Amino acid sequence: MPVFNWLHQFALFDIPFSIGSLLVGFLLQDFLYYWFHRASHNIHWFWLAHVVHHSSKHMNFTTAFRQSLLYPLVGMWLFWLPMILLGFTPTIVFAIVALNLAFQFFVHTQTIGNLGWLEKVFNTPTHHRIHHATNAPYIDKNYAGVLIIWDKLFGTFVEEDKTLTIRYGIVGAEPKDTPWSANFMQVKILYRQVAMAKGVITKFKVLFGYPSHNYTNKHKI
Repeated sequence: MPVFNWLHQFALFDIPFSIGSLLVGFLLQDFLYYWFHRASHNIHWFWLAHVVHHSSKHMNFTTAFRQSLLYPLVGMWLFWLPMILLGFTPTIVFAIVALNLAFQFFVHTQTIGNLGWLEKVFNTPTHHRIHHATNAPYIDKNYAGVLIIWDKLFGTFVEEDKTLTIRYGIVGAEPKDTPWSANFMQVKILYRQVAMAKGVITKFKVLFGYPSHNYTNKHKI
């Protein structure tokens, strides 16, 4: 919030609060959330935090509460800066982000099946179960926050294959079932990968490249 408050003085426009600006802001933030979520799976630096959410082998409301202590450090907030620079107030941005995340709480369940026409527009439990799966056809798919249309537009959407039994969790090393391990095991893995990489460019690629999953459980902390 301090960064948002400081940056807001350089905004291109002064967007007042209204139902219209709230709807536009919600649509824009959902679009930005898609890219934050996609980056969190494809850039190791962001995966440091997001891996916590995927570390559960279950799919229920408790999984929604698995959130990392590292999000402020890795920079989740960077993805909302365009809204601030456009002219949305920090308070409105914070409120829209909170509403988006509140909606997503309810898609973490196995008790709700196909929702018909809603599946074509919105992120649903069906779509999000796929996102949390470790089955090969489902990895890095369905990044949507509220609207599934972003996945369909940018080629990351996949429908459920009813012949597959979904396996939940993460690929590769798994943390111990403790808050400390869930939050910081991936930090240890990334540190070792960067330390072993030869040269500054290679280290940079490890840090900001696709997360490597070639570690075994011996790396648990």
